[in-house]
Amino acid sequence: MSDSQKKPNDIDYHSNGSLLNPLKSISFFARKPVTEPLEPRIAAERYRGFHVNDWEKCIGCSTCQKVCDNAAITMIRVPSQKEDPLNGVRNLRPAIDYGRCCWCALCVDLCPTGSISLSREYVHTCYDEQLDSYFLLPDPNGMHNQDYGLGWQKTDENDMIDHNRQIMSEISPQSRSDNFDEIVVGYDKQQAIIEASRCVQCGMCHDACPTHMHAPEYIRAIWQDDLEEAVRQIYRTNPFSHTCGRVCTHRCETACSIGKRGEPVAIRWLKRYAMDALGDEQVRKLVAEDHADASTGNSIAIIGSGPAGLTAAFDLAKAGHKVTVYEGLNKPGGMPRYGIPYYRLPADRLDADIDVIKDAGVEIICNSWIGKDITLDKLQKDNDAVLLSLGLQLGRSTRIPGADNKHVLKAVDLLNQIANGEKVKIPESAVIIGGGNVAMDIARSLARLQKQKFGNVNITVTAMESFDHFLADPEEVREAQEEGVVILPSRGPQECLVEKKKVVGLKTWAVLSIFDDKGRFAPHFDENDELCHDCEMIVEAIGQMTDVDLLGEKLTEQLEWQRGRL
Repeated sequence: MSDSQKKPNDIDYHSNGSLLNPLKSISFFARKPVTEPLEPRIAAERYRGFHVNDWEKCIGCSTCQKVCDNAAITMIRVPSQKEDPLNGVRNLRPAIDYGRCCWCALCVDLCPTGSISLSREYVHTCYDEQLDSYFLLPDPNGMHNQDYGLGWQKTDENDMIDHNRQIMSEISPQSRSDNFDEIVVGYDKQQAIIEASRCVQCGMCHDACPTHMHAPEYIRAIWQDDLEEAVRQIYRTNPFSHTCGRVCTHRCETACSIGKRGEPVAIRWLKRYAMDALGDEQVRKLVAEDHADASTGNSIAIIGSGPAGLTAAFDLAKAGHKVTVYEGLNKPGGMPRYGIPYYRLPADRLDADIDVIKDAGVEIICNSWIGKDITLDKLQKDNDAVLLSLGLQLGRSTRIPGADNKHVLKAVDLLNQIANGEKVKIPESAVIIGGGNVAMDIARSLARLQKQKFGNVNITVTAMESFDHFLADPEEVREAQEEGVVILPSRGPQECLVEKKKVVGLKTWAVLSIFDDKGRFAPHFDENDELCHDCEMIVEAIGQMTDVDLLGEKLTEQLEWQRGRL
């Protein structure tokens, strides 16, 4: 550009200037300073300003921290906040490093509860020289306790979480009501990958799981279509993988952060998919890779072949110990074999789990009762350690009048007989006392037997709990009703009605409350609201207890007990 083309206000970027130019600044010393008040303009409605976090909604899941590409979020423990792992709540809250944040808003778009938003506040002033003013813990009040209004928020348009789980196919009630075929069909590959993609890897499920299974890891492997890695992660803590993939209590799903606003990830069904899809032989080969290389020389005896006993046996065998399990019944498996109907847990799936445990070197001796076929003293002398895993094989009684009649049975005994293929008296009508999964199991099992023999179902379940506080899984209740079982909530048993030594019905009162103000069992009834339920058989399904007679008087006195439990 020539000198003739330059405009008066153009800057000459090539000028070297003068040595005297800096002296021009002296002229400003005599001038009066001018202060302009800062009046920030109101930001746009969808502006991405500083974070705000509704601590009442926030569950401390750490999803925001995991999705932040700039590592700008650190989870800080806040002791004043609630900590409840079983229900998916941590007392952690996200702190933001604004020296790293790029305001991409992924933390907002992927927050499972919608607690995090970006405000319309964009000016920050800090007067504390000792404070790192770029690292802040957002709360509902904003940066300076002033309401600038919310900017970027989670909406249906920008929500990146799928709130609906993949539907699990089931055999129709008409096709399943007269047989014990497995009801749940299972996910196919496409369904499993889509369902796995819903997981945000927060780990709330891991905290809630009684065995602390590595669910986020095996779900990620399923999403990556790496079934071998999924099974490796499953077997890190749980050898009953086929079993738990079908009938576990899935507390993990109660804690799932996705379930706070939608349906939780189907963690149980994904575990089942990985196990079924890989195949039994491949599972056995894969798990064998983790077996002990050498023996420790220690010998351990385990009494009881239920899930607890066999899980301990599996872990001990992998550590190199010689493990022998003693079981009184003719097959191992405990309550999963003798207490859970085949339509929920087919016997071959339980057998597949036990085969993996045997492959680890565990010896299982059946038809061996402690105190009858072998003594506890001998086991203690012959082994370095003895583990008691007796389970809860005895049913509890209501002890109401008439409960000692021979036609008033325990659910666990009936389920055992049905599983063993024994001849069971099938009543034309029966009433079940209880509202848990065992009550649903025996109700639905008897309903199938009734359907086979009589062509119709006449089963009534009476439970003290209301439907809002039912102990049984919701799907168990729904499926029972689909199969013709009548369920009556908030009914308390008062008397088993007996005429000429035969059961003719059950008398119940309406339940007003079950527990007192201290949480103790102290039911209160409305005696004016009385019903009599006609039936030929009554089945009690109100809980189980241990058969302590197996231990002997000496050992029973040595053990520590709390309300009937070890």
